[in-house]
Amino acid sequence: MHTPNGILPVDKPAGWTSFDVLAKLRGALGTRKLGHAGTLDPMATGVLAVFIGRATAAADRQPDHDKTYEATLRLGLRTDTGDVTGTVLESAPVTAGEAELRAVLPRFTGPQMQLPPMYSAVKVNGQPLYKAARKGQTVERTPRPITVYSIEYLGSPAPGDHTLRVACSKGTYIRVLAEDIGRALGVPATLAALRRTRAGVFDLSQCHTLPEILEAAASGALETNGWVLPVEHVFAPLPALQVNDGVRAHLFNGCPTSRFAAAEGRYRVYDAQNTFLGLAVVEGGVLRVEKLFCERN
Repeated sequence: MHTPNGILPVDKPAGWTSFDVLAKLRGALGTRKLGHAGTLDPMATGVLAVFIGRATAAADRQPDHDKTYEATLRLGLRTDTGDVTGTVLESAPVTAGEAELRAVLPRFTGPQMQLPPMYSAVKVNGQPLYKAARKGQTVERTPRPITVYSIEYLGSPAPGDHTLRVACSKGTYIRVLAEDIGRALGVPATLAALRRTRAGVFDLSQCHTLPEILEAAASGALETNGWVLPVEHVFAPLPALQVNDGVRAHLFNGCPTSRFAAAEGRYRVYDAQNTFLGLAVVEGGVLRVEKLFCERN
């Protein structure tokens, strides 16, 4: 098949790492140039945006990194990984229910500092924390600023289990949030299930499963079915700016355009034919290219 350039939202299956998904797709898509935005734990499912070809440069430039999750907390249990896949470190009778849980949830919304878990991809001195954790080591970590925008109670699927919808900023670890909520309730807590329903501008309605994607790639349908979204899709929150051929030439040559009549800020830029060119910034009346995502011709 012709290797696409764009963004493929995947519904990641449980038991797969984010890297496993990329490894599986490399052969199917005919390219090794793949990336993703927002790592998901192996037990987690849901939205994983896979960036293909030239679009890989967009992964770290997208303006919206916020996430939404549906997380099931299991009260009365604490593990070394913060979820039910880990080794049980503590179990205790469940002395809190829905009413007590609802009462403490407001404490966990808003800007806050969160300590990354040992079982995470955060690097300290160049080494991912999970590698040290697997060796039984504990590494000193620094709390990081996060924001939890909202927590909504969704119900109790089983005794001791409670499902929450959490909208949060980039870098938020739901496993840590679950443990902290349990601590506030006076009982150990861990994650029983986690599903990401939104990542930036992508949600589950745009996602397809790996079997669906592999079948479409094998049949050639992936080239025409619209599942691979154009790279500009990820920049939809930015205002659009259309430029003439002279400014277009400046952008391709890396030259600033002075006395440019536009408000200061970051833009997704289109040429006179409405072809997406890339990103540019206006500062002090000067337009400068940030990153181009199209070929010169």
